[in-house]
Amino acid sequence: MAYTGDVTRGGAPAVRDLGHLSITKVSVGPMDNNAYLLRCGDEQLLIDAANDDDTLLPLIGDRGLATVVTTHRHGDHWQALEDVVQATGARSLAHADDAAEIPVVTGTLAEGDTVTVGDCALEVIHLVGHTPGSIALLYRDPEGHGHLFTGDSLFPGGHGKTVTVEDHISLMNDLEAKVFGKLGDDTWFYPGHGRDSTLGAERPSLAEWRERGW
Repeated sequence: MAYTGDVTRGGAPAVRDLGHLSITKVSVGPMDNNAYLLRCGDEQLLIDAANDDDTLLPLIGDRGLATVVTTHRHGDHWQALEDVVQATGARSLAHADDAAEIPVVTGTLAEGDTVTVGDCALEVIHLVGHTPGSIALLYRDPEGHGHLFTGDSLFPGGHGKTVTVEDHISLMNDLEAKVFGKLGDDTWFYPGHGRDSTLGAERPSLAEWRERGW
């Protein structure tokens, strides 16, 4: 079955096999959070242990878990983090500017850092605005297009909620400079809630997003 990225809480996960890296997307929790299990070689990495450890732990299975990365400090993205780390022994990473608000962080990240899963590399992109320490993770597929895990910093139709005009401007500036300004239209992105999209599908709306102010 072709990957669509459409998932519902309690439903089947969506699996995308890139050959070298596999991506399993599942919806968890009452806010329809997306969690992404990445597997490369013999290692697995989880992006956002958001909720429903009884869903996430069977998904992780006997292969074990090397790392959990939390995209930002908001509580709906780490409700299952403590249970997942306790059950698997995984290291827990988050950006330094959000780490104090997230339980069980064992290491911090910064712009340009690399997080590995097996021999696959994920580049850390710091996007300031939704929270001070929000990050996206970029996998550059050597045989295809980029794959970007954006947390709540980018959705189909706009960026995530910002509280002040300054936060909105900061996030738009970072998205335009670090994401849309550097990555191609075929880059597929995976947000913290809901459906996926591509940068090409969203690029024509950037000026509108900036003008509307949220």
